[in-house]
Amino acid sequence: MALDTRQRQTLLGLGRESIERGLAEQRLLPWPDPDIDPGLNIERASFATLKIEGILRGCCGSLHATRSIAEDVWHNAWASAFSDPRFPPLARAEYPNVDLQISVLSPLEPLPADSERKLLASLRPHTDGLVLELDATRATFLPAVWDQLPEAQMFVGQLKQKAGWPPGFWSPRIRAYRYTTESFGARD
Repeated sequence: MALDTRQRQTLLGLGRESIERGLAEQRLLPWPDPDIDPGLNIERASFATLKIEGILRGCCGSLHATRSIAEDVWHNAWASAFSDPRFPPLARAEYPNVDLQISVLSPLEPLPADSERKLLASLRPHTDGLVLELDATRATFLPAVWDQLPEAQMFVGQLKQKAGWPPGFWSPRIRAYRYTTESFGARD
C-alpha cells in the first residue's frame, strides 16, 4: 500500500517532532497519538535514517510491524537521533543540517539460504533489503545500501561483517529474508 504525499509529509513531520522533543527534553517522550489519517494507523515497520551532508548520522528501525506506522516512525526517528550505538546522541547544533529519510518496509519474505550461492542468485539488486539471522545475531541492509555496494556478493559480504561474521563464513542454519521499501525524505 503506497502512501500519498500528505501521509508522507505527516510521517516526516512526526519524525522531526520526535527528534525536536528529544532535543528539548533529553528523552523519548510518549507517543502523543494525534488524530491523524487512518491510513497511518495501520501496523507497518519502518526505518528512520539521518544524514548530514550526505553522510550517515543515524539509522534505526523495525523489521516487523508491531505498532502503527505513525508510532513506529515516532520511535525510530528518536532512536536514530539519540540511541544508534554507532554515533553519539545528536547535538542541537547538528539538527538544522539533518536530512531525515523514512523507509516503510514490506513484510519479510524468506529466501533460500542453505548456501551463499543460492542466496546471491535469489537477490534483486537495488530492490531488496536483506536480513540475515543466525541464532541470536541479526543484521540488515536497506535497499538504499545497494548504492554503495552494487554487486550482490559485496552486499552480502558487508552484511555478514555487520553481523560480526568473518567474510568467508556461511552456515546452512542462516535464515535470510528480503523486503522492499517505500522511501522518502523532505527533498522527495
